[in-house]
Amino acid sequence: MKEDNRHQEIQWEVCRFKEYLYILLLCMLASTASMQAQSQSMSKVFSHGERVDYDLFFKWGILMPKAGLATLSVKESKYEDNPVWHYRLLFRTTGMMEKIYKMRDTLNCYFSPDAKLLFSSKRTNEGDYYLVDNLKFVYEEESTSAHSHRYNLRSTKIDTILTANGYMFDMLGATMYLRALDWEEMSYGDNFPFFVAIGRDVINVSYRYTGQQIVERGDAKYRTRHFYIDIVDEAFTQNKAAAEVWIGDDRNHIPIKIRAKLKIGAAEVYYNASYNLRYPLDCRVVLPRH
Repeated sequence: MKEDNRHQEIQWEVCRFKEYLYILLLCMLASTASMQAQSQSMSKVFSHGERVDYDLFFKWGILMPKAGLATLSVKESKYEDNPVWHYRLLFRTTGMMEKIYKMRDTLNCYFSPDAKLLFSSKRTNEGDYYLVDNLKFVYEEESTSAHSHRYNLRSTKIDTILTANGYMFDMLGATMYLRALDWEEMSYGDNFPFFVAIGRDVINVSYRYTGQQIVERGDAKYRTRHFYIDIVDEAFTQNKAAAEVWIGDDRNHIPIKIRAKLKIGAAEVYYNASYNLRYPLDCRVVLPRH
């Protein structure tokens, strides 16, 4: 019985890890009301056909197995007959995690050319469990609302309106804003609050900019910008600095590393490879082999 409870606890935590992976890897930022003035045109940051691959690790005890693979991609598309940027995340478990809790997730976001998130859809496939989460966003002068619709093949689970006084995104969409920011306008210690919509919940998130750092991975070093992420949610052992994110310090602004502490373990995400970036990956410095 004790082993069964432990397995269920790990299974729940892995599921939470997956949810917050999207917030950490993929949800980095909204700014204050001055965000639009700080951001660059999305077409200056993203390239049609861009793809970035990541390796995910989940640690509990002395073990830190590879937990899964994630792929981010960007392309030009249409939404309701209007031109948009289509941002997609594909996630799947691997190795030991595949035996504990098999997952296959697809997240799709559709952004207007002026960087407004219009619609997002998350499809979860866990073998005998299938779920769809749709969010449709509406913008007022100082607030954001989203129609949250969650359903499976049998019934509707959630059908409600979420509101926030400020910027609100889905789990994937906020990363677009981080990558589009003009970092020359940011200063050490700047704090930027925003909200993330998940199901019937609106979660408070903020990030704090802490300057430049070097990340080593294999035979390469990466010049990065470092951010702490504060997340108000019971999945984390601490809310202040619940996670850290390192973003490549070049014109592509892609995440290089993420680290987060969870209740019974920790999560780490590492950049693996990229294709069709708009600019060279100048943040990467290859170390000579001896």
